[in-house]
Formats: sequence, structure tokens, C-alpha cells
Amino acid sequence: MNAVKKAAGLVPGFALALVIAATARFLESLLPIHLIGASVIALFIGIIINGCWKPTALFGAGLKFTSKKILKFAIILLGASLNISIVLQVGKMSLVVMCFTLLTCFGGGFFVGKALKINWKLSNLISAGTGICGGSAIAAIAPVIDADDTDIAYAMSATFLFDMAMIVLFPIMGRAMGLSDIAYGLWAGTAVNDTSSVVAAGYAFSEAAGDFATMVKLTRTLSIIPTVIIFALISARLKSKEATQADSADSRKHKLRIGKIIPWFIFAFLALTAINSLGYIPTEVSSAMKDISKFLMVSALAAIGLNTSFQDMRKSGIAPMVHGFIISALVVVVAIGVEFFMGLV
Repeated sequence: MNAVKKAAGLVPGFALALVIAATARFLESLLPIHLIGASVIALFIGIIINGCWKPTALFGAGLKFTSKKILKFAIILLGASLNISIVLQVGKMSLVVMCFTLLTCFGGGFFVGKALKINWKLSNLISAGTGICGGSAIAAIAPVIDADDTDIAYAMSATFLFDMAMIVLFPIMGRAMGLSDIAYGLWAGTAVNDTSSVVAAGYAFSEAAGDFATMVKLTRTLSIIPTVIIFALISARLKSKEATQADSADSRKHKLRIGKIIPWFIFAFLALTAINSLGYIPTEVSSAMKDISKFLMVSALAAIGLNTSFQDMRKSGIAPMVHGFIISALVVVVAIGVEFFMGLV
């Protein structure tokens, strides 16, 4: 009975998040051009509602469940849409550019975050959103490092704002530099953040550039896999250090348990990615799992928005936005610079 009662207590908050997610998907479908994803719309709707009406205790448990547990489940399902073979289709040149942009994001992001005195979780969420794939990367890494809802919301906001600027500026800069469809597609696919923004910026240049930019972006999404593992190890190391400093009796045991180093849902995520890469998941099933994953992720971000106060975000100041601008600008310059040295420009 207790389990049934507990499950029933999750329904109001979960249902509210689903309603907002469905609303966000509907609003996204009304846009003539796919400029902004449903996840960002849901996040902002949640934040706006929080500013007008604080969710009561009736919704609290369900919203927490959705922002934590459902988010992890969405990440697991995301694995069914990732395919390692895509890397072979796109080729080595995109991997070379991506290596440099990822190094720029996380290497440069570390020093920029330190200089601006931003906490390491928010700093790396912004870097992940910029370097990998916007909201999906932020959502994947957040539970691994136990990021606060406010940090997630701020990182999503920073990524979204610069995406909007890139959609407008990239086609203009690409034509001004006289880039070919391949060169522009590679540049947009490696330097623009969110998938929807890559598609918008790519096809604004040409159909061929849009096709190639989308393929590059799918390859770039695969970097979520090593990134979440690395951050899981970093997080485990920091927790182990805290346990040691607190003279925890089981700190040594904590170090040795692989389940503590890499969260369980990452194993499931990796397993689905491997199974899909080997061709064991039918295309229709993979597509359906991807759709479910995206909708649940939108629901989780709606819950995060409902748990986030705009006043709390303001306390972080302008520094995170400056961080996002610097890293985004560096990635844009590094990506086109690498292409120049590769002889593509």
C-alpha cells in the first residue's frame, strides 16, 4: 500500500510536466522555421509559471521525480538513437575539427570558468552544451555530476541565446567567406550548439550544406558517450575526496565499487548504443524510442523550469553568460581555423 500511495503522490507533478511538454511541442510545431526546440520552450514555460505561481507540496514529489528519474530514463532511451557507424559515413575530417572544438570547450571553459569564478558544475554544463549538442548534452551530464536545477536552467538559457545569434550570423559569414557547401556544413555542424539550430543554420545556406551539417552534428552527438564517462569519473573522484576528508569509514569501499564511479543509467545508455550500432534495433523501434526519449527529456526540463526561480538565476549574475559567449566565440574561430589549415577554406 505504501508503494501505491507513493506512486500516486508522483502523479500530479509528473502530469503537470507532461502537459507543459505537450504544450511546448505544440508551440514548436507552430513555428514556420525550426528555430527553437521544445526543450527550451518547456524550460522557459516552467520558469515563467514558477515566477507567477510556486508549485505546492502536491506537485513537489512528482516534479522532483520527473527532473531526476525521468531525465535519467530519457538519457537511457537516447542511446537507442546513437549509432557508431555514422562516424564512418561522415569521415575523418569532421572528427579532426570536433577534437579541436571539444578541446577548446572543455579546456578553455575550465580556465574561463576559473577566471569568472563560476562553480565547476555550471561551467562544464555550459561547455558541454556548446561543445556537444546543446540541451541533450546538458541533460545527459547534469545527473552524473549532481547539478542543481538552477545551474541546468542557466546553462540551457546561455546555450539557447547564442544559438539564436548563430542561426542569423552563420549564413551571412559563410557567404562572406565564400565557403563551399561542404566547408560550411562542416563549420556549422561543429560550431553551432543545438541540433535544431544546426539544421536551421545549415539549410539557410543551401540544401547540400544542411544535409552535411546534420550528419556532422549526429557524429558530434556521439561525444556524449566518452564525456559522461569522464565526468562520472571526475564526480566520483571529488566525492571520494570529500568522503576521505570527512573520515568516512566506507570511503575506501566507495572507491572500489564501479557502480559508484559510473551511475547505473550510464551502463544502460551505453548498452543501448552498442546494440543499436550492431544493427539489432529495427529502424522503426529506434525512431520510436528516440521520440519517446525527446518527449520525456522535454518533460524533465519542464519540471526543472518549474523548480527554478528566475530570482535564483539572477543571483549567478552575468558571469555565466559571459562564459557562454567566450566559449561559443572561441569554438566558431577554432572550427573555421582548423578547416583553413586542412585546406577546406
